[in-house]
Amino acid sequence: MPRIQAPSLSEHRDWRRSQLIEAAAAIALESGGDFITVAAVASRAGLSRTAVYEYFASSADLVADLIIDELETFALIMEKSTRSASDPLAAIQGWITSSLTYIADGRHLLAKALNAVDLPRERSAAIGAAHRALLAPLHSAIAEIGITDIAQALSLLQSATDCATKRIEAGSDAEVEISITIKFCTAGLLAII
Repeated sequence: MPRIQAPSLSEHRDWRRSQLIEAAAAIALESGGDFITVAAVASRAGLSRTAVYEYFASSADLVADLIIDELETFALIMEKSTRSASDPLAAIQGWITSSLTYIADGRHLLAKALNAVDLPRERSAAIGAAHRALLAPLHSAIAEIGITDIAQALSLLQSATDCATKRIEAGSDAEVEISITIKFCTAGLLAII
């Protein structure tokens, strides 16, 4: 039996899982999501293929966990950006700024590298929930400014930030895109109250 390299078996398993996730992320960033295989991840982590199967049923299952982990990290950033806002519009502006800064900094490249990977159908609900959590910090801010159709407002905000994301990725100045997106979204939200 391999030596446990943490204070408890549970902590060792968490550490080993993180090690495998990090190995898969490195492969995705270097070569693309299609290159994440159980053999490649095992090799990168210095483990046997059978050791990987103790944590993940397949490479697609590992990719699904990698996507969920990345979305959860992004969601924490988004939640933190709205938490200390002085008013609802400041919370929305903070969310937009954090979202587009995440893109401009290149931190989204992992998610982009994994975009084309076929994922297990049974994991789609968890991935969808993690994706929806990105917008969760906006619910109360949108309600506070008096918008009743929160789903519509969220869709409009998401569309505007998606457009700005594409422009930033194409080389547009991130600060300019953030400023314009904030102005556009603020005016648009106030117009539908």
